[in-house]
Amino acid sequence: MAPTPKQPAAASPSAAELSSRPPGADAALVLDDGTVFWGQGAGAQGVAMGEVCFNTSISGYQEILTDPSYAGQIITFTFPHIGNVGVNAEDVETTTPAVRGCILRQSITDPANWRAAGHLNVWLKSHNLVALTGVDTRRLTRRIRDGGAPKGALIYSPDVEIDPLALQFMADQWPGLEGMDLAQEVMCRQTYEWDETTWTLGQGYGRQTTPDRHVVAIDYGAKRNILRCLASAGCRVTVVPGTADVDDILRHEPDGVFLSNGPGDPMATGTYAVPVIRDLVARDLPIFGICLGHQMLALALGAKTYKLHLGHRGANHPVKDLTTGRVEITSQNHGFAVDRDSLPPEVKETHVSLFDGTNEGLCLEGRPVFSVQHHPEASPGPQDSHYLFDRFVDAMKANR
Repeated sequence: MAPTPKQPAAASPSAAELSSRPPGADAALVLDDGTVFWGQGAGAQGVAMGEVCFNTSISGYQEILTDPSYAGQIITFTFPHIGNVGVNAEDVETTTPAVRGCILRQSITDPANWRAAGHLNVWLKSHNLVALTGVDTRRLTRRIRDGGAPKGALIYSPDVEIDPLALQFMADQWPGLEGMDLAQEVMCRQTYEWDETTWTLGQGYGRQTTPDRHVVAIDYGAKRNILRCLASAGCRVTVVPGTADVDDILRHEPDGVFLSNGPGDPMATGTYAVPVIRDLVARDLPIFGICLGHQMLALALGAKTYKLHLGHRGANHPVKDLTTGRVEITSQNHGFAVDRDSLPPEVKETHVSLFDGTNEGLCLEGRPVFSVQHHPEASPGPQDSHYLFDRFVDAMKANR
């Protein structure tokens, strides 16, 4: 069968497209190349700047919108019906969302779910998040797929005229994610203890009362469900800021160290994080990293990272575990990746993406040190990779 030809990137706007808003449009997305997507606004009124990406998940929009790894980004949801399960106080990954805004195909759906405690539109307003609806998200997704993740200005302005040319200039002047340390915008400021475990039907979240391992989690923008998975695996979790030094970490006498997910360019965050990670590796402590933590562990071990053309964001990404031969369906959210060709001889690739062959995991030979690019905490997403938390616990037990 002949391969399906690529769709062309979205065309530049016409003069008529730039001159005034179409009837009924009170919001727009303007890309740095001048492309305009008109629609209807939702959430908070205002302007948001960021990198425009897309997420292919069909559920879990509240977890996605509260993932700290989305700092500096505007999310396009490819699934058209967003809002149908409402919002609640349980399905959040952080109290203050770092995402810049979101783009939807349809108007926000009214909630129709037994767990709903509120309407998504009200929630967006309460967090000052700008949203755009009524957009041809298929066209926008093709534009991102073919041209890479663009910089964009998102505006909801029902009462004031929208100036696309001014917004294009703003988008073009926004610096972009390369070289940007966003972890310091979302990491905790003080050390704290975590004992909440994962959610179960009819019981909600539990508490870890009998931990047998102590993990220090370095917070570069950690998702709550990652911490819950560590607690559910039998760990007492102490969370420290991503700027903590080695002495700050070791004074807690951890059995293992966890390197969290987070936003931005790993090379930028790595200026202060990588030397600490490199020192921790030398101490022979078990270390487990996820997402940004994976990328910075790779940097600490001598590898390189690079920015992906459009990133991986969704809950259906197939990844092969090279140590077991199993294929897992994973949840992903990252715009940077580890250069697999730059891995030193003592660093082995353990997981690989079956979408594009990019690196999805590594380990340090002879040391209890490993990491993955995807999100095994499954919030949202499948739970195929939950075993990685048990693998970390086993490494701590073997190292005792």
